[in-house]
Amino acid sequence: MRVDGAHLIEMNDLAVGYDRHVVVDAVTASLAPGQLMVLMGTNGSGKSTILRTLAGLIEPVAGECSVLGAWPGANAARVAYLPQHPASLATLPLRARDVVSMGRYPLLGLLGRSGAADRGAVEEAMTRMSVTVFKDKPLHALSGGQQQRVHLAQVLSRRADVLLLDEPTAGLDAQGRKAVARMVEEEREAGRCVVMATHDLVDAEPADTVLLLAHRLIAQGPPGDTLTDANLRACYGFTDRH
Repeated sequence: MRVDGAHLIEMNDLAVGYDRHVVVDAVTASLAPGQLMVLMGTNGSGKSTILRTLAGLIEPVAGECSVLGAWPGANAARVAYLPQHPASLATLPLRARDVVSMGRYPLLGLLGRSGAADRGAVEEAMTRMSVTVFKDKPLHALSGGQQQRVHLAQVLSRRADVLLLDEPTAGLDAQGRKAVARMVEEEREAGRCVVMATHDLVDAEPADTVLLLAHRLIAQGPPGDTLTDANLRACYGFTDRH
């Protein structure tokens, strides 16, 4: 069940990090259904740490954070998380469709068996990410970009209310990046909210809000207000044409 009309994600003076070591603090933001938040910044700037906190994988260091009206991780079946480096399954005899089907596991429970709805969700996700053509191929036989699209299809198969995507366009060609942009747009139209970490300014263009990070919050707001030359220089130390 969705939290329609409410904020699906809320962060209030949030500090995130590891072992009480703060990576980024003073983050205050919220996302309503259909909204996109983009996290941009240098490597190690805190993008992945924020996503892992929202996914419930690490606890906040300080401040308040809620996802779907509860503590992060409390509604894991309704949150889909794509890590920057998905766990390698290349040593296991898994087909692409097997990997996508794993997205349904949190909804089935320990002893649950997949049914027609689960199979339909898997087929739809593979079609949307254009991986149906190699659904029966072993994951290890696919290219890096193809594997990334399989992992994205796994995220879609969850049919979650909140999507947390860490560098989803990494390793993808132009066609793959367009597929991700289309996927994000469709998820937003369906009333889901998306938080995406990226290095690509193009990914940030359709965002409702951008957090520009460099071990601290450099700037926050709509892309046009946030991704200025001055802010980008403060974050990266230089600017490219954009």
